[in-house]
Amino acid sequence: MDQRTFNTLFMLVSVDGKISTGTIEKRDFDKDLPKIYGAKKGLNQYYQLEQKTDLHSFNTGKVMTKIGMNKKIQNINKLPVSFIILDNKPHLTKLGINNLIRKTKKLYLITNNKNHPAFKIKEENMKIIYFKKIDFRKLFIKLKKEYKINKITIQSGGTVNSDLIREGLIDMVSLVISPVLIGGKDTPTIMDGYSIESEKELKFIKTLKLKKCEKLNNSYLHLLYEVN
Repeated sequence: MDQRTFNTLFMLVSVDGKISTGTIEKRDFDKDLPKIYGAKKGLNQYYQLEQKTDLHSFNTGKVMTKIGMNKKIQNINKLPVSFIILDNKPHLTKLGINNLIRKTKKLYLITNNKNHPAFKIKEENMKIIYFKKIDFRKLFIKLKKEYKINKITIQSGGTVNSDLIREGLIDMVSLVISPVLIGGKDTPTIMDGYSIESEKELKFIKTLKLKKCEKLNNSYLHLLYEVN
C-alpha cells in the first residue's frame, strides 16, 4: 500500500445497506431523508462528519449529475477540497465540469473517453488523467507519486465501490447508519457490481475489523472498520 494512496470509503447508508431511497435520479438521500420522520433529526451529524474527511474526495460523474452539477448554478461556494471524478460515459456536460472547477480546489477528471467534453476546457485547476482502460490501482499510485496525494475519501456508487473493495483498494470503511429501512431489490446499495457464483470467487469477500462504534443522537450510528 505504500505506493498508493490510503483510501477510506465514507458513506451514509440505511440499516439495510441502501445508499439511495430509490432507483431513479429523483430519489436521493440528500433530498429525501429530510422529508422522512425519524430520519430528518440526526442527519446533520453525517454532514458534520463529512467535514472532517480527507481533502481529496473520489466520486463519479454519475453521482455528480444526480446531485445537479449539470444544471446552471448561480452561486457556488468554493470548497477547500479537491475532487477526483471518474467519468467515462460521459455523464458530465461542459457546464457540469465548469461548475466543478468553480466548486473545488482542484479537479482531477479520470476518463477512458477521448471525446469527453473536459478535453475542450483549459483551466489551471483541472487535470485530466486518461486511461485507455481504467486501472484503479495504477490510478491511486499515480495520484500519490505524481500529485502527492496521500489520503482519499471514497464516496462513489455501489458498482465502483464493489470494484475498489474487491481489488483490495479500500483501507478503511466509515459508515454513518441512518435509522431507516428502505428496501427494493434494485435500489443502490453500498456495494453492488456482479454477484459471486464460484467458490474461487470467495477470495473477493473482504472481512472487516471494527475500530469504532459510536452511538450518535436520534438513533444514528457511526461505524469505523479496518479492512483486513
